[in-house]
Amino acid sequence: MTEVLRARAALGARLRELRKDARLDGAQFSVLAGWNKSKTSRIELGRQTPNESDLEIWCQTCQAPLALPDLLASLRNVEAQWAEWKRIAAAGHSRRQRRQVDLEGRAALQRTYAPIVLPGLLQSENYARAVLTQCIRFLGTPDDLEDAVAARMRRKEVLRRPRHKFVLLADEAALYKTVGDSSVMAAQLQDLLDSAFELPRVLFGIVPLKAEFTYLTTSFDLFDNRLALVETVSAELTVVTASELALYERVWRSLQGQAVYGERAKAIVAAALSSHLADG
Repeated sequence: MTEVLRARAALGARLRELRKDARLDGAQFSVLAGWNKSKTSRIELGRQTPNESDLEIWCQTCQAPLALPDLLASLRNVEAQWAEWKRIAAAGHSRRQRRQVDLEGRAALQRTYAPIVLPGLLQSENYARAVLTQCIRFLGTPDDLEDAVAARMRRKEVLRRPRHKFVLLADEAALYKTVGDSSVMAAQLQDLLDSAFELPRVLFGIVPLKAEFTYLTTSFDLFDNRLALVETVSAELTVVTASELALYERVWRSLQGQAVYGERAKAIVAAALSSHLADG
């Protein structure tokens, strides 16, 4: 459970307590509130975020007006934890890339798991251009493609700085996912073979296709032991709570333990390269 889901579940639990204190079951409450019973259930279970009007109706129905200020504060906390991608990228993707430069520059240890596309720090220019082109098109954000690509390329400078260490993991499936076209993929994979395994402060590993399932996860970065940056379709989550970070640490240990490195990883990349060359 992510931090935002935990906060939403806590808000739902508090609302359920108010309903029970008012001696109303879910059906009775829903009738008085003028809602479908399923809405009441979704809110209490943390599956739907109420709005401010919902909270006002809840407090009126439960005759608990004094609870409203605290509930509104909790709601705003939930909303603050959920950063929409369109808001992050409202000024263009280059701004987000520059933000990433700052995060990566301050971390002594960065660990990245990339299940769908290759880690940003290992992306070639044309591969990065294809990824960012798709992001801009999908999200409908301002088209600052070339600035965003240039900013992503500048991110790679951190790989050669002293006092930084990187462990970068990619799923084997990411080697076969076509980004751009077969020629872009072939060039990207050749770049991995030429450079990713030679960087002195970088450990690059591949999580094999047949690795054991651990837990559902998406791409994420761990910066030292203080912060996790998690990407979803609609949001970017910044996780700092110790209990939440512990879950990402557990997932990371499993992924890192299942990954292969060195010559075994090179062989997997080489096989994917041969596949893309054949397609081209």
